[in-house]
Amino acid sequence: MKISRLTSSILTSAFFLSASQAATISPPMWWVGMQESHLQLLIEEEGVGDGTVTTNFPGVVVKGIVPSSNDNTLFVDLEISDDAKPGKVSLTIEKKSGDTITLDYALHARQTGSANRQGFDSKDTIYLLTPDRFSNGDTQNDDVDGYKDALDRENKGGRHGGDIQGIINHLDYLSKMGFTQIWSMPLLENAMDSYSYHGYAITDYYNIDPRYGSNADYKKLSVAAKEQGIGLIMDMVLNHIGGNHPWMNTAPDENWIHHDGEFSATTHIRETMHDIHGTQFDKAAFNDGWFVPSMPDLNQSNPKLATYLIQNAVWWVEYAGLSGIRVDTYSYSDKAFLSAWTHRLMTEYPQLNIVGEEWSVNPVITSYWQHGTLRKDGYKSWLPGVMDFPLQAALVTALNEDEGWGTGLKKLFEVLAGDFIYGDPSKLVIFADNHDMSRIYTQLGHDIDKWKMAMTTILTTRGIPQIFYGTELLMQNPGTEDHGIIRSNFPGGWKGDSSNGFTGQGLTPEQTNAQQFIRNLLQLRQSYPTLFSGEMTHFVPFDGTYVYFRHDAETQQQLMVVLNKGDEKALDIYRFDERLSTFSQIQRVDAKGFATKALDSTLEVPANQATVWLISK
Repeated sequence: MKISRLTSSILTSAFFLSASQAATISPPMWWVGMQESHLQLLIEEEGVGDGTVTTNFPGVVVKGIVPSSNDNTLFVDLEISDDAKPGKVSLTIEKKSGDTITLDYALHARQTGSANRQGFDSKDTIYLLTPDRFSNGDTQNDDVDGYKDALDRENKGGRHGGDIQGIINHLDYLSKMGFTQIWSMPLLENAMDSYSYHGYAITDYYNIDPRYGSNADYKKLSVAAKEQGIGLIMDMVLNHIGGNHPWMNTAPDENWIHHDGEFSATTHIRETMHDIHGTQFDKAAFNDGWFVPSMPDLNQSNPKLATYLIQNAVWWVEYAGLSGIRVDTYSYSDKAFLSAWTHRLMTEYPQLNIVGEEWSVNPVITSYWQHGTLRKDGYKSWLPGVMDFPLQAALVTALNEDEGWGTGLKKLFEVLAGDFIYGDPSKLVIFADNHDMSRIYTQLGHDIDKWKMAMTTILTTRGIPQIFYGTELLMQNPGTEDHGIIRSNFPGGWKGDSSNGFTGQGLTPEQTNAQQFIRNLLQLRQSYPTLFSGEMTHFVPFDGTYVYFRHDAETQQQLMVVLNKGDEKALDIYRFDERLSTFSQIQRVDAKGFATKALDSTLEVPANQATVWLISK
């Protein structure tokens, strides 16, 4: 069965507007009792520009009309008082022509506790998935009339049919594994001619792509995930849109798209944003340039566009009950806008978490954007965390290099020793790989021992760990860097798959072992949450071995993690007396079957392994 693009749009919008309304309003509905009383509506209707707007709804006042260069768009500033009640606001618009239209706009009540929602933190573990490649739960939405990029499972860059229902169907798997947050690559409409599956070329900021489901399905996912103890993180794109976005035909206002809608490539040289010797020319070349011709770059310095994007983010947090946001290509957007965007969200939701993608392996660059970091230029940022690309690069280098005075595990130690540069290193999102790079198993030469050391590190060091879907099954991409291969289908997500990662059927012994290895570490994290949200103490690597501790001042336990790239050896416990002098017992806890024993003068650690030990009084 196929559904049409038009039918999908009507079904998605029915909750917000009466069927008789031809005009579109963004945001499509709102809530009373928000921290910010100002709301700017974008109304799109032929000849509506420069119209006048009135309403007699109690507690809602039309504060003014913001001029636009487009005769078919109207920006209306509303003030929603604390006394306003949920209901249907009638907006009467008198056009320049003298014609009058009346639009109904819904104001809803907020969910109890919405403002104080708890965001993801260091006690959580995030599961990053590519929705098109995870599981096909509803074959009826595989193809939708009006969308050129149709189902083609044989095409590595095509759509494969995964959807929101597929994620819902396997929430129990994620919960039993021990994951507590889901970050899905974007699910909003991508009506592009090809390569639309990745989601980063958005063509509608307020509607889920119908090939994934509907807005109601996304809310259903959020509710069902919460019932399993799992939060939902939305991947937001502020920097650019898809080339087929309606704005490319008619923008709501002038200067909406950089370079007047004509392609001009970004330099990708993010250092220009911080260079005290740099030029405005080079900064603009980075900030205002486009990624590719199919992704037009948005001009967030336009105040109406900035407000649109800010309200859109608030809308999705409120509507879908999000626990957090991941922001794509964070530093490419206008700096002043990013300050305003993060400030509004963190004011509205003080416990929410947001992580920005700044793909630099230089901590000086990544740390700049985090709240609490000392900055020479006085820039104000309310961004809680950033993706820790420096740690990811150091981890791979540390495990692949031979051990030497300044090589191997010393590289991992050095990047963690530099944590003083961050406002709060515990809020960094850490990862061994993600959707834009080779699988970690491939990066480590398909060496299972190195893979286990990498995953142990990510799941036990400071920060908030993120695991890319299929990592637990040793998914890999030998001989290619193609993203379509890196983002391959999760086994068992499609009817007729020869193996099933959800049930274990048909997995190789190596995959089963790896899956259980991840499950053990995730269960360990859930068993000792205060340790993983506590402090970290590490010792300089010595003789191919790196040792660090996780501990909390209020508990009588701590974890000792040993990365040993060398032969089996007996560690001299006295070297770690600073952490161990008041403790007497030790038990290995990263695998089952190890008994508690006395903490002696030496500790036997196996060759080429990471081991995790519970230390107690």
